[in-house]
Amino acid sequence: MNNKEILLVVDAVSNEKGVAKEVIFQAIEAALEMATRKRYEMEIDAQIVIDRETGEYETFRQWLIVDDAAEEFESEETQIRLADALTKQSDAEVAAYIREPMESVAFGRIAAQTAKQVIVQKVREAERAQVVEQYQEKLGQMIYGTVKRLERGNVLLDLGGNAEALIAREDMIARESFRTGDRVRGYLKEIRTEGRGPQLVVSRVAPELLIELFRLEVPEINDDLIEIKGAARDPGLRAKIAVVATESRIDPVGACVGMRGSRVQAVTNELGGERVDIILWDEEPARFAINAMAPAEVLSIVVDEDTHSMDIAVDDEQLSQAIGRGGQNVRLASQLTGWELNVMSSADAEKKAESEMGNLIKVFKDDLGVDEDVALILAQEGFSSLEEIAYVPEQEMLAIEEFDADIVTELRSRSRDVLLTRAIASEEQLESAEPAQDLLDMEGMSKELALTLASKGITTLDDLAEQAVDELIEIESIDEQQAAALIMKARESWFADDETGAGE
Repeated sequence: MNNKEILLVVDAVSNEKGVAKEVIFQAIEAALEMATRKRYEMEIDAQIVIDRETGEYETFRQWLIVDDAAEEFESEETQIRLADALTKQSDAEVAAYIREPMESVAFGRIAAQTAKQVIVQKVREAERAQVVEQYQEKLGQMIYGTVKRLERGNVLLDLGGNAEALIAREDMIARESFRTGDRVRGYLKEIRTEGRGPQLVVSRVAPELLIELFRLEVPEINDDLIEIKGAARDPGLRAKIAVVATESRIDPVGACVGMRGSRVQAVTNELGGERVDIILWDEEPARFAINAMAPAEVLSIVVDEDTHSMDIAVDDEQLSQAIGRGGQNVRLASQLTGWELNVMSSADAEKKAESEMGNLIKVFKDDLGVDEDVALILAQEGFSSLEEIAYVPEQEMLAIEEFDADIVTELRSRSRDVLLTRAIASEEQLESAEPAQDLLDMEGMSKELALTLASKGITTLDDLAEQAVDELIEIESIDEQQAAALIMKARESWFADDETGAGE
């Protein structure tokens, strides 16, 4: 391969493949370096530098400079210690190279073939990089493709421009089938790095696809007149999508349904008959949950902020509809709202309320030393804990008809006394806590630190392993690096257990 041939190859491949000339030059340099190394029996590190204007090239042998005390010194053929390098080049430094010119060898047919293989590989890598760059901006959006082929239940899409995407079997709607040449829409959920290059991964089951389809069918969404707040799907069967209007004159549900249901029907057809409930979003979680339970009508709802759950009561006749086949309706509503929704009949809801009321009355009687009438009033007024009685604004308790100022003051005082006693007892229990032996025996653990951790409720190795770094650094004298090291050391036992189980 002479100088002119190199330039001709660069021009031809660059024009044909649409790849930058620099990529082709680098490919040829890599091929020539490979051919040069093959001419020598010992292992050497060769570098080829091609002049981008004339096509002329020079060959150098190079050695990587390593520290004099470095343990990674492997070969005198490819490495040189810093002290030796300084005798040859005064400005030599670690991690740089010492280079010496060497004779460029003549390349025949085999070398040219090697160059061709490297060029092809580099061109493929460059093409894949272009695809990734092109579709990086489309990550998280809906894309179109044509079915190129089917492979063991997976679908390979041709996106055009040498780009391909994969719809894995688990990302396809159940019972959905395609044929070669079919046009398919999907949600680009991931660009996965694999040994053979980046892989565009498309999903037909992601909730985001439902959102993108409505964005396509409903112009008001793109005009920011309607906002989609979330979606939940049982792919191919049923879905729920929450919408809200940004302007009062817009009916968000009606706009998404379309004239005679045309818009929602278009989405349903694209998703293999998946029935879609369009839900009106509400900033009040309870009202949003009631809307999400459609088509079932909710009789009552009880919100538990602590467990982030809601108890929803419906008529006995609507109980099966509210739950849905296989729990589908309540499951989708829970996913959409982000709350755990517990559906029950009105009779069961009354029984549960009575049971909880009885338990609450007993707590107030035992903890506050009041009679049943006072405990019943507190429960009926919505008080569910001593904290609420102790710290709710005094005016709210004075507004209770049966209570006067003296009763309110006494109740608040008793509540605070009980809470203070509990806090002191809890603190004393923690202070007297002893670290477990496995925590004391852990590498890097001192007895003083183990006692400090135990006083914070971290008494065993598993307790420490379950901590997060930001939680641990709140403890005095532990910095972020030390906290991370302690947690990872504690988790070694988990990994050891996994390996043991795998070996068995």
